Amino acid sequence: MESIGVLMTCPPNFPYLVEELEKRFTLYKLQNAPDKTHFINSHKNSIRAVVGNAGFGADAELIDQLPKLEIVSSFSVGLDKVDLPKCKEKRIRVTNTPDVLTNDVADLAIGLMLAVLRRLCESDRYVRSGKWKKGDYKLTTKFTGKSVGIIGLGRIGMAIATRAEAFSCPISYYARTEKPDVKYRYYPSVIELAANCQILVVACALTEETHHIVNREVMNALGPKGVLINIGRGPHVDEPELVSALLEGRLGGAGLDVFEDEPNVPEPLFGLENVVLLPHVGSGTVETRKAMADLVVGNLEAHFFKKPLLTPVV
Repeated sequence: MESIGVLMTCPPNFPYLVEELEKRFTLYKLQNAPDKTHFINSHKNSIRAVVGNAGFGADAELIDQLPKLEIVSSFSVGLDKVDLPKCKEKRIRVTNTPDVLTNDVADLAIGLMLAVLRRLCESDRYVRSGKWKKGDYKLTTKFTGKSVGIIGLGRIGMAIATRAEAFSCPISYYARTEKPDVKYRYYPSVIELAANCQILVVACALTEETHHIVNREVMNALGPKGVLINIGRGPHVDEPELVSALLEGRLGGAGLDVFEDEPNVPEPLFGLENVVLLPHVGSGTVETRKAMADLVVGNLEAHFFKKPLLTPVV
């Protein structure tokens, strides 16, 4: 399969994935090209597959530039950077990496809840700065028993709920429709969910409908003692409104793994001890990234060997 060209649109910063692709295909690394348009035009007739991730996928413009494109294999579960209607129109297959990252992302969500409520990051800085020698750190807020509301009760949302239950947290959720055979309380709107929980977790897919699903009204409903956790996508949250709510004390705290304009993060958040900021590392463990890479490669192999795709989306 060495003659098959694969365009990697995301930065080639996971060596294992790069190595596995280069063993099997001719790999074109878009992010390394000084002139991306010229690079694509030079190789467009050789490229039959695209590999992207949560930040870099395949939009309509790129798809139209690649006349031989057959498949987009995403190194992520989210597909908001892939033009799915365009792929359907052109009969281009699309795959992602579901399930393998569920546990890591759910683990991180719980970690963010603990970090915000118990001020773990601030406590660490307190010790390192020598302030402990001058007196004990202030009291914080317990996590056990806090009511947790989850926006999106898919694979990751369910995994978060299961973990939170171990901390005796009552669980409720919002989804487009109420799910049968789910024991958790359902709310038909995000505002109602936010008004009835102490920790609000964003765990849904990013679509036009869920863009800024957490807005000013939702933050106000969550309130000055409420905590927002976002392990979904940055654009789920109206970021300027989030900054205002935190600075004005209308929201009690936030744990954020994703942002609207990554890697740019609003600087006013840097000085807030009730906010924990992470660099989009939800699936960022060696074990999970390797499993994701294996799925990316496995889907490409399945396609070009004319076998059923492992994780088809389109």
